[in-house]
Amino acid sequence: MRILIVNVNTTASMTETIRAQAAAYASPGVEIVGLTPSFGPESVEGNFESYLAAVAVMDRVVRYAEPYDAVIQAGYGEHGREGLQELLDVPVVDITEAAAQVAMLIGRTYSVVTTLDRAVPQIEDRLRLAGLADRCASIRASGLSVLELEEDPGRAVDAIVAEAWKAVVDDRAEVICLGCGGMASLGREITAATGVPVVDGVAAAVALAEGLVRLGLTTSKVRTYATPRPKTVTGWPIDNGGVV
Repeated sequence: MRILIVNVNTTASMTETIRAQAAAYASPGVEIVGLTPSFGPESVEGNFESYLAAVAVMDRVVRYAEPYDAVIQAGYGEHGREGLQELLDVPVVDITEAAAQVAMLIGRTYSVVTTLDRAVPQIEDRLRLAGLADRCASIRASGLSVLELEEDPGRAVDAIVAEAWKAVVDDRAEVICLGCGGMASLGREITAATGVPVVDGVAAAVALAEGLVRLGLTTSKVRTYATPRPKTVTGWPIDNGGVV
């Protein structure tokens, strides 16, 4: 089995961190391939960058030439999952939804701890759109940018743990979801510090993607995520031009 995990930003070192975390949770014999978009922002922290990243992620995936069995979109609260589901015949798993789905299996309520406060409304919207918002106790911002997570992991853990404690004590959350793909390597430290289950969306997405493949299930094409109608799409894929 081969699973593609696509970073939504163009920072290659973060792609490798995400890929390594995914590989650590993959079953024996499952190959994890990390992909970095060929264009877009170095970090995604707002709607403009998120929509741009959505196009970049779709472009990168459709230009991957080797066979694969599933795709993971490794951006928390980002746009584009629906487009990938239309384009592809394999399962597509988004880390935002994967984290929430798993959290709801192990607790009544969950909270998300993310990066900057400006990401909070976007995550709220994505969870609401996915039908996962009712059991979300809160979404809290650590105050760190995406790139700061990689630059200073110790500071990142401290900031995330502080907000996670507030979520547990003040918001009555029973599970914490890490609200950024760049937090993928920090889950064990945060679990140890808080004593509550901490769900990393990357790890959750790997488990769900593998499960879907083994069950022989993929996206329904009967309506919402039907394959795009054949037509000329000027300049698509981005590097080649062509027809979908």
